[in-house]
Amino acid sequence: MVHAQHAQFDNTARQQLAITAVEAKTRKDLSWQQISDAAGFSVAFVTAAVLGQHALPKASAEAVAELLGLDEDAVMLLQTIPTRGSIPGGIPTDPTIYRFYEMLQVYGTTLKALVHEQFGDGIISAINFRLDVKKVSDPEGGERAVITLDGKYLPTKPF
Repeated sequence: MVHAQHAQFDNTARQQLAITAVEAKTRKDLSWQQISDAAGFSVAFVTAAVLGQHALPKASAEAVAELLGLDEDAVMLLQTIPTRGSIPGGIPTDPTIYRFYEMLQVYGTTLKALVHEQFGDGIISAINFRLDVKKVSDPEGGERAVITLDGKYLPTKPF
């Protein structure tokens, strides 16, 4: 039997599930890596899925729900295709998210210019995408964040 793919048209249910899942993660003192290990996918993808930005395959949804102590409704919701977007309209107020907004304000046009110069007219996919965050030592003291955004280039096609 082939199971239908189901999509959300409103992100409220997935947001509520994200709140419940993060509370369970905190209560059980689990890391995102531990949750990702149970799901069998990268820490970036599983974290985004639990936070309501991706659908998980059934086995992964079941594993995450079991680890977090979530019910069958959560298993079902974790498998639904979400309405994506985690930042409501306007300028973000969370300082960490705001800094990414600031980076795009400063370097957005530079990124656009360099991408188009190297690839032509098109976009970088956030769906066919990989994300990695690493903490490295700064030779000048302290630590640095190395964030890799790796998206498939999709050229604009005239029609």
